[in-house]
Amino acid sequence: MTASPSSDKPLAGRIAFVTGASRGIGRSTALALANAGAHIIAAARTQGALEELDDEIKAATGEAATLTPFDITDGDAIDRLGGALWERFKRVDVVVHSAGRAGTVTPVSHMAPKDFDAVIATNLTSTYRLIRSFEPLLRASDAGRFIALSSGVAVKTYPFFGAYSASKAGMEQMLRCWAVEVDTTPLRVAIVSPGPMRTAMRAGAFPGEDPMTLPHPDEIGPLIVDLARADREPPKETVNFADWKAAREAH
Repeated sequence: MTASPSSDKPLAGRIAFVTGASRGIGRSTALALANAGAHIIAAARTQGALEELDDEIKAATGEAATLTPFDITDGDAIDRLGGALWERFKRVDVVVHSAGRAGTVTPVSHMAPKDFDAVIATNLTSTYRLIRSFEPLLRASDAGRFIALSSGVAVKTYPFFGAYSASKAGMEQMLRCWAVEVDTTPLRVAIVSPGPMRTAMRAGAFPGEDPMTLPHPDEIGPLIVDLARADREPPKETVNFADWKAAREAH
């Protein structure tokens, strides 16, 4: 029997798939969704890091996660996973696409083709492949939610981040097109701009920055849980974490 949601477990009985779940925002998101009652399907490249996440989820909730180690740029692997999840669960209620790649911080004209391709494959093409494979699973839910992590570079110009900016801007526009296409179904699409956070990807892009001045990724967990809830309609516009946090603290 599927568990019923409660105030402390608003995602009880829900099935949530999280990419980039081994570290940073993805890991914090997986833990937040698990603590809210969801069964976690965690995806990342590193088996060992996924097992550590599973141990933490078990310690917090008593429930094991489903671990799916693979590279998010492997479109065929995404297709195979979609089929396997259909066979096992017959639906997915929540997808949080957190996996990302900033790429080399360099002028556009200096970027190596292989580095450009890797950023586009990780941030943009993988989003398309997830949409293609997971839409049937999300449509099988009574309130499917696809939540994608974007960036301020999608709308603001930051020199030396050309590939990253292009990939995130393209991702946002593609998701908005898809959101309109599925508007007559219970499936909803949400885009979150987390802003600067204390992650390894941020440290790699800004090595001189003091990470302790930035929010910890755990702070974004409650926002993702809110967007994943079946009883709430996510906003159509991109949700800025800093604005959400300020509004929450004001109340």
